[in-house]
Amino acid sequence: MTTLLSRPETHYDVIVAGGGAGGVGAALGAASSGARVLLIEKYGFLGGAATSSNVLAYCGFFQQGPEPVKAVGGGADLVLNELRALGLNCDPFRSPTTLNWIILLEPEAVKLALDRVLRANGVDVLLHSRVAATTRTADRIEAVTLAAMDGRRRVIGEAFVDATGDANLALVAGLPCRTGSDMGHLQAVTGPIRVGGRDKSVPIDRSAIIAAFEEYNKTGAYPAARPDGGIYTEVPRTGDMWWMMYDCALSDLSSESFTKAEQSARAAAHDYVGVLRRHVPGFENAYLLQTGPQIGIRESRHPPARYELTKEDLLTGRLRADGVARAAWPIEDHTVPGNPTYQAIGGAGYADIPLDCLRAKGLDNLYYAGRTIGADAVAYASVRVMGTAFASGEAAGRAAALQSGSAGGAGQADSGGAGVFWGVKTSV
Repeated sequence: MTTLLSRPETHYDVIVAGGGAGGVGAALGAASSGARVLLIEKYGFLGGAATSSNVLAYCGFFQQGPEPVKAVGGGADLVLNELRALGLNCDPFRSPTTLNWIILLEPEAVKLALDRVLRANGVDVLLHSRVAATTRTADRIEAVTLAAMDGRRRVIGEAFVDATGDANLALVAGLPCRTGSDMGHLQAVTGPIRVGGRDKSVPIDRSAIIAAFEEYNKTGAYPAARPDGGIYTEVPRTGDMWWMMYDCALSDLSSESFTKAEQSARAAAHDYVGVLRRHVPGFENAYLLQTGPQIGIRESRHPPARYELTKEDLLTGRLRADGVARAAWPIEDHTVPGNPTYQAIGGAGYADIPLDCLRAKGLDNLYYAGRTIGADAVAYASVRVMGTAFASGEAAGRAAALQSGSAGGAGQADSGGAGVFWGVKTSV
């Protein structure tokens, strides 16, 4: 049978590239506004860093502080509700390492939950597909050419959202992109792992981990282990140890650099688990259970936006009439591998992300979501996280639906946590 998606050329109101938190938020935002939506993802599953890079925590849903204050809702709540139906708690968890509030994840539940939520909201999804080319006029994208398992196909759209993280859609559309910071420096990449075989009756001894890796970093083959023992928690349902311990500098975006980083992260993972086995009580029978399908990338390309959120916006907690999402995660800087630093958001504990951060400079019908939104090097260290990406994505999807002419009413927004959408206040 020939399905709608298998035809040589199809037409959508909104086409979203990238199926991470930003892309899922955008697809849900556009669909809830009445748009016919296509979501394109290069992997065989959705979820972004949570499923492709073993980053098993949603950051940015809550503000800093002694109690969790919610900053993101709307379409993201649909995802959390589905995760709860699959057995995850999804309550705020305060990291004992950073004291930030996160939501702990299990990747297989995330994959299935996103499939279900998007299907329930009428979003068409194409996995194993990526944007290979665009057709455009001077100020608009008219269509994208997809490289898929069955060859190439052309899909026409009225509005587009780049939620690829790496600005792939903006890049192939011909927009000039900045690599890393203004100085070309990239945030470090990280190789989170899962460790099995731990004796769960023995509490994890952070001091023993610190001491063991103080010695390892002197003579070991991969002396990039975090000196504080890293960030670790138990994976929901399985009880495995989730551990962020290995960081690596990335000099550029070449395939050679990524190959070296991927191979080093895998080798380091085996080394590090060996250190646990030999020196940390309770890990005598530990083994490496899983690395991510790819290393955790924090930063790559930045496409041109009509406004870049600034360090001052965040440190002062700037609120704006044109805000569409809340940035509540602290400024988490990984300039120095293995030594992350944090700066709190000022004001009320969050800053507004204005609509122009989501609007492409140079193309009228292209929007950004997640890691692609406009931000300077400091502000980017806050807005890149997945919780915030859900919010910026939902706002981008709603704006794209309005651009396409498919939305039910200009300026409508009821996405809790989206802040202000075209002057219309929304509740968290």
